[in-house]
Amino acid sequence: MRRSEFLRAVADEFGARSTFLLNDLVLGEVGDRTPTQALDAGVPPREIWLALCAEMDVPEARRYGAGRLEPRNR
Repeated sequence: MRRSEFLRAVADEFGARSTFLLNDLVLGEVGDRTPTQALDAGVPPREIWLALCAEMDVPEARRYGAGRLEPRNR
């Protein structure tokens, strides 16, 4: 997962709450950091995404593949 995919997944899943979650929610699974701090510290976006999903009780079916754009039709 790329940083852009992570940010898209957070926005898609959490909508208006995404800014708050990225900047204020401290996740123990990524070293007691906010998602933004974890990204800046070099934690892989996929690891942060999964920690955020676990903390916010996102169903497993919506955790994998999130943030990816649909392939272009050729």
